[in-house]
Amino acid sequence: MSPNKTRATRPAIVLFSLALAIFSRAVIAESHPPTDCPLRDQPYSIQTPLMDILLKPEAVAIVNSHMQGVLDKMPRGFVSSEPPSFSAILDLKGLAALAGLPEDSLPAIDRELAQLPLTDADRTARCARYDFVPPSLEIPKGDPAILLFEKINGYRDGPSVEAASKALKTMAAEHGWALVQTENGAVMTPELLSHFDLVIWNNISGDVLTLTQRQAFIDYIRAGGGFLGIHGSGGDPMYLWDWYVDELIGARFIGHTKSPQFQDATVNIHENRTGIGKGMPAGFSMNDEWYSFAPNPGDSGAAIIATLDESTYTPGDFHGRDLRMGNHPIAWAHCLGKGRSFYSAIGHRPETYSDPHYVELLYQAILWAAGEQGDCPARVVTR
Repeated sequence: MSPNKTRATRPAIVLFSLALAIFSRAVIAESHPPTDCPLRDQPYSIQTPLMDILLKPEAVAIVNSHMQGVLDKMPRGFVSSEPPSFSAILDLKGLAALAGLPEDSLPAIDRELAQLPLTDADRTARCARYDFVPPSLEIPKGDPAILLFEKINGYRDGPSVEAASKALKTMAAEHGWALVQTENGAVMTPELLSHFDLVIWNNISGDVLTLTQRQAFIDYIRAGGGFLGIHGSGGDPMYLWDWYVDELIGARFIGHTKSPQFQDATVNIHENRTGIGKGMPAGFSMNDEWYSFAPNPGDSGAAIIATLDESTYTPGDFHGRDLRMGNHPIAWAHCLGKGRSFYSAIGHRPETYSDPHYVELLYQAILWAAGEQGDCPARVVTR
């Protein structure tokens, strides 16, 4: 274990020491509605996540009256009020772009939404997709200790989530790591996080943590914890948590390949201060859905692990936005305080998680993010 870690001593059995605290929190959660979920008290507007619009019939009527009944015409996967759903990562501007509708009605919609009362029932409905009772965890023996986090409120691509989960569990078993999986966002407490060297966010989409849970995770990272984000964990078109996307990930998703969605491209591995990629081929071909970002994470000091050769595929545009980056990072790493952050945008197709090059890249990234090897490049936050 890395000397800069603050991880508590791990038991190999259920954490009985936390049982009473978990039970108490469960009782409190049942008798007192949660109050710290994001946007709980925000007035309705065109920036309100579509999921919260869908939870209020009056808001749905306003949108439909101005946008040609769009909410009655979209596929259920886009307009479900139950997570996981694309509606958790869309606002009305994004909906207009997705549906090919003009944006000229948005100011009028914004004015009418602002007049809607925000009731206690609305607040409770907004909080319902968050978790408030921490799980009981059984942590096996092994080092490093890894929390595989799979809570998804937004878009859930089941095959990619499951393929990544299987690959990571296989890797942990082969190398003697202690890996624990959960879909419960309430795992983000100082007590539970202290047992782990690294938290892997497996294709997480949508806002999944309460304000208290966010702060616990921030504190964990800054004190020496590790983060590894995979593909969809950095691919939402809208975020409610600026720290996560601007500081932890270090760049914002601006779109992915569309014509066609999945393309062969050359991935180039670069020598860098982390050592991730050592011994790997300088370049290899993969077929995937390729993300583009802004700003370029390399401009603020992140160590660029892998880039895409844009001459080997067609970046195209995404709702009219040019996706060419020139120097096109697809995996990078940096440090925040004592903590380490690695993100890879590879991984939409399930097949990528059995590609030997990508498996090796993830293996080395896990060791680095857990503090087991490599240097720690600091990133200058510019946003």
